[in-house]
Amino acid sequence: MKEKYIVAALVAAFSVGLTACEDHTLSPNAPFPERINFTAARQYPEGISYSSQLAKFVITSITQGKIGTVSTDGHYEDLITPPELVSGIGIKVVDGRILVCNGDQGVSTKSTPQTTRKLAELLIFNLNSRQLERRVDLDDLYPGSPHFANDIAIQPDGTVYVTDSFAPVIYKVLSSGQASILVESPLFSSMTFGLNGIVYHPNGYLIVAQTGAGKLYKVDLMNGNAITEVGGLPSLPGDGLTLFNNDLYVVTGSGSRVAQVRSTDNWQTASIIKTDEIGYNQATTNVAVNGSIYTLNARIGEISAAMGNAALLQSNDYSIQKFK
Repeated sequence: MKEKYIVAALVAAFSVGLTACEDHTLSPNAPFPERINFTAARQYPEGISYSSQLAKFVITSITQGKIGTVSTDGHYEDLITPPELVSGIGIKVVDGRILVCNGDQGVSTKSTPQTTRKLAELLIFNLNSRQLERRVDLDDLYPGSPHFANDIAIQPDGTVYVTDSFAPVIYKVLSSGQASILVESPLFSSMTFGLNGIVYHPNGYLIVAQTGAGKLYKVDLMNGNAITEVGGLPSLPGDGLTLFNNDLYVVTGSGSRVAQVRSTDNWQTASIIKTDEIGYNQATTNVAVNGSIYTLNARIGEISAAMGNAALLQSNDYSIQKFK
């Protein structure tokens, strides 16, 4: 069991205060560029969110285990550089807090044999103080398997759901911090990358991408967490997912495009109604900001190509692209 880190006073505030009011829903009704180029030395950002409080995008770093911000004019700054964060993956900004998945593919400056392909944690930071409020250990819930915490979904009562790309499970974390396995299924297994992006639908279910299988699955929280494949779709190896105006925006094609997916039967089936392929390269995930979808071009293909050799990861130039 890994050491837990909890600041008691802040945990109490978290327990009573967290709801699913994500900051990006409060983004300003103001012009945003169609493309935002930024420079951040060896950042390799995987996750993206938006903070209306900071009026900036908030991104993670696979290689350096830190969290930074990007302004709409393309200025990058470090925000938090916590020692506990080995490799930042999915991220959400919610009610003055930053929630981030802590995983490790072995390419971070903080990677160790004890964490590489073995780490699945949820870290929660206070946006104002930049301090760690809660560290939730997830990998110990499913022993005997590789682990990689990937993405986050949040429901209105503050319950958090986390995917694990190397174990066939979705974790559930209550606002009190109590963690459990929501569901385990062989449908989520993969020889490569399994579960990836995840969203909460206000009708009471999750939609999750299974990258290796090229499928979307629905997990019905109101019906015993029943798992069904979203039918009617071609192979769709999804990475990040964003639900916006009841359409699902899926980063796919190894990060080369974003598919707008729509359902008319409560996600029993769905169809791709539009695909945008202009301006995407090695993208990971997206966020709804200012009435539009913005996708992070993260150079994610270079992570796989490095084969665990962090010295090969030297890129500095990234971008955020608007869906058109």
